[in-house]
Amino acid sequence: MSEKWTLDPSGHEVAFKNKTFWGLATVRGVFKTVHAEGVLDEDGTGEGVVTVESASLDTGLGKRDTHLRSGDFFDVERHPTFQFVVDRIGPVTTASSETQVRGTLKVRDIVKPLTFIAHAEQRGDSVTLTATIPYVRADFEMTWNQLGMMAGKGEISVKLRFTRQG
Repeated sequence: MSEKWTLDPSGHEVAFKNKTFWGLATVRGVFKTVHAEGVLDEDGTGEGVVTVESASLDTGLGKRDTHLRSGDFFDVERHPTFQFVVDRIGPVTTASSETQVRGTLKVRDIVKPLTFIAHAEQRGDSVTLTATIPYVRADFEMTWNQLGMMAGKGEISVKLRFTRQG
């Protein structure tokens, strides 16, 4: 029997960081609007979908946020969301905090396979998944780089707390 889990609206953070100014500074930002749901089977394996609203990006600097939302980066007018479809997670167990996550990441209509290790913490009717996932901007046609000052690689950090549904 499968159980449905949904994202706790107060228990998530999807953030990124990317080096800039030739490695001397780091740009950090968060995506404030995230939706997710999934199912877990009795054996602790599951699947699900995480959808992030690209326009909810916030780095704390309005002009930079506007540029990141433009066609040079997320192109939110044409691609208002990006999505990670989890083909398989698990098993999620109380015996181990590490679990493998396998799926596909879709950004700007470009789909790439992605596998990583997440840490799972289960407490009662909630489970929190955390992970740090490397990315390469050029994989998703985000190649703008004035004077070569931006690193091509960055990291996405994810914290998602799911609650069991009736």
